[in-house]
Amino acid sequence: MEAARDSAMEEAAARVAALRTALAARGPVRMVETHLSWVLLDAQHAYKLKKPLRLPFVDFSTLAARRAACAEELRLNRRLAPALYLAVLEVRGGAAGAVFGGDGPLLDVALQMRRFPDGALWSERLAAGTLAPAHIDALAQRLADFHRDAAPAPLGSGHGTPAAIGRVTRRLIEAVDAWPAHSVAASDWPALRGWLETQTAALAPRFEARRAAGRVREGHGDLHLANLLQLGDEATAFDGIEFDPALRWIDVMNDIAFVVMDLLAHGAPPFAWRFLDATLAAGGDHDGLPLLRYYLVGRALVRAQVAGIAEAQGRPAAAGLASADYLALAARLARGAEARLAITHGLPGSGKSHLAQRLLEAAGAVRLRSDVERKRMAGLGALASSRAQGDIYDAAGTARTYARLLELARVALEAGWPVIVDAAFLRRAERARFAALARALGVPFTILDCRAPLGLLRERVRQRQARGSDASEADVAVLERLAGLAEPLDAAEQAASIGIDADTATGDVARRWRGG
Repeated sequence: MEAARDSAMEEAAARVAALRTALAARGPVRMVETHLSWVLLDAQHAYKLKKPLRLPFVDFSTLAARRAACAEELRLNRRLAPALYLAVLEVRGGAAGAVFGGDGPLLDVALQMRRFPDGALWSERLAAGTLAPAHIDALAQRLADFHRDAAPAPLGSGHGTPAAIGRVTRRLIEAVDAWPAHSVAASDWPALRGWLETQTAALAPRFEARRAAGRVREGHGDLHLANLLQLGDEATAFDGIEFDPALRWIDVMNDIAFVVMDLLAHGAPPFAWRFLDATLAAGGDHDGLPLLRYYLVGRALVRAQVAGIAEAQGRPAAAGLASADYLALAARLARGAEARLAITHGLPGSGKSHLAQRLLEAAGAVRLRSDVERKRMAGLGALASSRAQGDIYDAAGTARTYARLLELARVALEAGWPVIVDAAFLRRAERARFAALARALGVPFTILDCRAPLGLLRERVRQRQARGSDASEADVAVLERLAGLAEPLDAAEQAASIGIDADTATGDVARRWRGG
């Protein structure tokens, strides 16, 4: 049996070599090898051929299986990258060996794609220092739209059930269990293995609730950095999972967890937390936060398994990260961070949202923004005008907004995440309710007191209104009105506060908030 597998791989490798030679008649051809495929790159196109492998998680050992997988890959990836995915081509025997098309015997199939520019991959951009915050925000919006429009799993399909999730996790555990002893000797694998088993059982009711709520959808399934693309201003993804429906019909939080995890793995925590923040702002899926840590750990183990296969095949691990690196990250993610609650305090233009953005990136926190959630409850996008909706900023609308923020803060804190609530909190009663939540949950509570002279606030508000690129709709008239209503921090609140002005360093605020 093993000899037959080796023979099939040798024949497939020879076909790929012949195809490369045929393509080279028109110009240079580069080959990229992954653990599952070969990809031939000429000046305009990419041709992807699947290896005739049979692994615990995939079976490409027959031509029929490879043809079906190519057709499915074409269908799935046209959802996010329609301009890239072109056709399934037949590979046939020719006079000088394998060629694309022709009348010779059918040997294999290949997926034809339009080639994207070198340096477009997010893995390449991150390494080159050219991945930018705007790219992060664009991908978050792209994926939020994609997940909103993706088909939800039929309730009778079995996708996203506790049993289905348990099977995937058990396969990951078994894969690491099969590693040589020296590969896990210095790791926290026994503790992590126990954590996975415990969490898989404990989270079962949440898995079921998410499935019932329609949050299990036909997603991408493999959103690591080498599958993310920047094409000009457009951020998108390619190479989604086609070979196992259970790996793409997943909770949407599981899909985005891959992006967060891989940014963390590649030394970019600010981008990781920015992406999570932008995704939550775009999609509003805060109910998925109790599952996020579990999914982050699972995604790290997926990449550990992929790196382990590459190592076993004698190839370098992607982007220089070894299987042990991902295993160590999984252990750190499972340990988590200390939940804590911060609320901002200040008038429009005092820098609350700017501070919250910088702090969530520096400290790794979930941000809840009043302007975004207020508009979401009114059925509006973050940048949409509320003028046609009546006064969503009246007393009743404000009360509903703070109640919603309190509800979301509880969800995130109980899931173990540090939380920043980005709102004005000008009234003492509003602040008191969040302080009481922190006491009830036994987490530290901090007020981020943002200050600036009134003249500067007026100028900032005017500039923000002129740009039209922020969720806040406060103008100078609103600023003047709120300035007369604001209730200053009392002595107890001042003791729990960090005073912040334009000269305050974010790193200092992050250290003080964490108690460092």
